[in-house]
Amino acid sequence: MPIHPEVEKYLENSRRLQISLKTLAKLVITKPVTVLKLLKSRDSLEDLTGITPEVVRYYYESVSRPGPEVHSVEDKEIQEGIPIRIYRPKESSEPLPAIVYFHGGGWVIGSLNTHDETCRSMANAIGAVVVSVDYRLAPEHPFPAAPQDCYAATCWVAENAQELGIDPSRLVVAGDSAGGNLAAVVAQIAREEKKPEIIFQALIYPAVDIDLDRWPSYEENANAPILTTTSMKWFLQHYVGTTLLTDDPLAAPIRAKDFSGLPPCYIATAEFDPLRDEGMAYANVLAEAGVTVEAKCFDGLVHGFSSLAPDLEIAEKARDEIFEAIKKAVTA
Repeated sequence: MPIHPEVEKYLENSRRLQISLKTLAKLVITKPVTVLKLLKSRDSLEDLTGITPEVVRYYYESVSRPGPEVHSVEDKEIQEGIPIRIYRPKESSEPLPAIVYFHGGGWVIGSLNTHDETCRSMANAIGAVVVSVDYRLAPEHPFPAAPQDCYAATCWVAENAQELGIDPSRLVVAGDSAGGNLAAVVAQIAREEKKPEIIFQALIYPAVDIDLDRWPSYEENANAPILTTTSMKWFLQHYVGTTLLTDDPLAAPIRAKDFSGLPPCYIATAEFDPLRDEGMAYANVLAEAGVTVEAKCFDGLVHGFSSLAPDLEIAEKARDEIFEAIKKAVTA
């Protein structure tokens, strides 16, 4: 089916107000106020060739959306020097389930702020404490800094369950795009290290491979809205350099030799997304290894649809399905 009409209309309205990222690179220094005004209505990334990570980060931060109220939000830095943000949906005399969330952004952009709306909505919808992790970004901190930070943060959450008011036996890892990659990697590391116990993983349009030539969706959706194949190459070059790392499961979790014993998993992909095929393939290898897995490709949607939920009913419905799968896992 074609891109959903609601999504197409939204994207068309955004295109009318887009500016070139190359123009943006010049304006950031000379006219920062003008740049901020122009960016508020921009929701896609074109060819990033020749654009610095700093400029793309500036853009991404500028289009982040406010989220709903939650009971409390706390920023802190854990002992490994990793910033985290803790969202509590309500007061509770009983320990709540916990979700450790890793933001998307191609391992190069993104922050606690860019995914603040997602984490607030997730905490409220599921009734869980959400801990968002501000892992180190490439190229300043290339692979494997991000998975190291994410695993360390997940261990810290489990080890400090009493302080956080969470139930360590109901610990979930989740993430979108590059964050979905990191959630899958953390689940694999936790299995190998035998800690912490993770009961569920939720991977939202995850990047699980480092090989753009392997999956047909990279060609089929090469010029898709939000994320293009060229942009994905830009992200990977900053994250892993010129090395494909296709044999390293810390970078490409689908390349692991053994998938048995991993926690149950929900995988969401989008029809018009270069990452679609590898996400569905990861669901297949998990299922073949005996892992309980549910996977859904959302017809008519594009990469990044979770962040469009505040504006688009079709995206909100899709994200609600993901939240419901997590809620079911932590309340079973």
